[in-house]
Amino acid sequence: MKAKAEPNPQAASGTVWFVALGLITAVVLAYANTLSAPFVFDDQRGIVENESIRQLWPLHEVLIAPPQATGAAGRPVVNLSLALNYALGGLDVRGYHALNIALHACAALVLFGLLRRSFLLPALKDKFGAMALPLSAGIAALWALHPLLTESVSCVIQRTEILGGLFYLLVLYAFVRSMEAQAWGGWRWVTVAACFVGMAAKEIVATAPVIVLLFDRTLVAGTFAAAWRLRRRFYLMLAASWLVLVGLMLTHGNRGGSVGFGYGVSAWEYALTQCKALVLYLKLSLWPHPLVMDYGTAVVTDWREVWWQGVVVLALVGATFWALVKRPAAGLVAFTAFAILAPSSSFLPLVTQTIAEHRMYLPLAGVLILLSCWLGQRWPRWAIPVILGSALIAGGATHARNQDYRSGLTIWGDTVEKQPDNPRARLNYGTALSEAKRVDEAMAQFKAALRLKPDYVEAEYNLGNALVKQGDFSAAAEHYARAVELSPEHAQAHYALGYCLLRTGDNAGALRHYARAEALRPDDAVILRSHASALTFTGQLSEAESRYRRLIELTPTDGGVRAEYGVLLARLGRGDAAQTQLTEALRLEPGNSSTRYALGRVLMDQGRWAEAAEQLRVVVRARPGWAEAREALAEAELRRDLRGR
Repeated sequence: MKAKAEPNPQAASGTVWFVALGLITAVVLAYANTLSAPFVFDDQRGIVENESIRQLWPLHEVLIAPPQATGAAGRPVVNLSLALNYALGGLDVRGYHALNIALHACAALVLFGLLRRSFLLPALKDKFGAMALPLSAGIAALWALHPLLTESVSCVIQRTEILGGLFYLLVLYAFVRSMEAQAWGGWRWVTVAACFVGMAAKEIVATAPVIVLLFDRTLVAGTFAAAWRLRRRFYLMLAASWLVLVGLMLTHGNRGGSVGFGYGVSAWEYALTQCKALVLYLKLSLWPHPLVMDYGTAVVTDWREVWWQGVVVLALVGATFWALVKRPAAGLVAFTAFAILAPSSSFLPLVTQTIAEHRMYLPLAGVLILLSCWLGQRWPRWAIPVILGSALIAGGATHARNQDYRSGLTIWGDTVEKQPDNPRARLNYGTALSEAKRVDEAMAQFKAALRLKPDYVEAEYNLGNALVKQGDFSAAAEHYARAVELSPEHAQAHYALGYCLLRTGDNAGALRHYARAEALRPDDAVILRSHASALTFTGQLSEAESRYRRLIELTPTDGGVRAEYGVLLARLGRGDAAQTQLTEALRLEPGNSSTRYALGRVLMDQGRWAEAAEQLRVVVRARPGWAEAREALAEAELRRDLRGR
């Protein structure tokens, strides 16, 4: 058995703290320009539309994100962190980015500590002990500032990668600490705890128990048999953390239909695509340009398209297993990188993103460790300056790349420029253009998305939205109808189609689609209100009244809903009930002249002329140009005066 590491004889604690402060400062400077970057891509479903983060209690509801909460579903630690952000600042994006940056800085610090203490282990001390501090600091800085990590840090929901990477590193760091001479006995418990928590943050931690055993065999115990004999109970506790992952997979196994077989992508096609992806990841690790936030969902179907990438991947895998025997330390690092990538970059299809740069968050460290250690052995005098200089350049490139995240327009425009055949990028760029009131340009992007993917439901729906903004309800209805044809369960498309049909005179068709939208989403207040309004417009007052009753239950503090309900009740001849609703509406929105006018008219219908005149006088003062209000006030005052004689 190999001896345990001696306490660090090289670096004073002051120097270590200085390096740590430098790492934190560098990370903050590189990512400071992302603090106000908007939510983009999967942030919408994972955060903005994620109702489970709106409270911190009861805790079990916070820990179980809905399946459609992309990035957070099945990852309780991630969802809890988002809930903490929401509790502190609602949907103010700055808090979310600040926490991402802080967590990334923590991961860099743990990587620094892990490398420094590993280099001082007896198995590596002769080779790297003399440069343990500067080499580990340089690698950690280069990793933390590498532009390939920008998506992981700047897209808020990719906090999944940061948290998974952080806990993975904590598992290894705590294990190394536990192997040092005179180590605190609790370090093994920290290792186990980090593994359990990490399983609830990201699936990549599933390989951590195996990597700890391999680390032990390679750098501490010397053989698997010795590691198992000395620390059998410890490894059984680590393996028990898999039960957490099994439980989460049973409840959220397919991530809302985004992971697994039976979603249109075969294991073979996905494996071929990953050959392309892995070579791309390696290239971006060495030369991070161009960086793309969304590569889309395309897959490789013919092995001849990626034959040489397949050869490269097989060669790298073969070299890794050779190194595990002949160069165990290098093999350990390479095998760890492959193991972390395996859940997402092997044969199990992730159909919503077949290639994604954020998957290289932690594996990138393996590439940089191997390259940096090779430089350290080959050119020891120049290695540290080269690594630190590269880190400085990387930090500047990261800061520049983060400029693309300053708005939806810039990041999606950049993505379309680099991936013009990606229909999802076209869709999102069009949405950003539409929000910027550049409707013609938005429509061009939606049409381009449909050329690339003719059955693209969301492109049809968004094209309809753009046409509504231009007032072309007939053309919009055609695209909404196509969206409904492609996706009969698309509630918003039914709702929008009903809206357009009502404005083009097809009342029956409008009510039919409103009813379908309501059936699909019975608690959606927007759909319910529009349906009620359409029923009122077409004279079906009793049916409308039942919807307004439900709306009052769903939105009891919405003055506008109560005002509409009050007007409807007045038309039904229920004056007292109408007065009650309109009075409550005014309490909620005292400055609403339309509601006050409606209340005045109800009071007139009841012959309460003095009260009506009082309400209408306020309306006329607020809106002196409103002819109907002036006429109603004159009538109310006349009737009041006549009654007083």
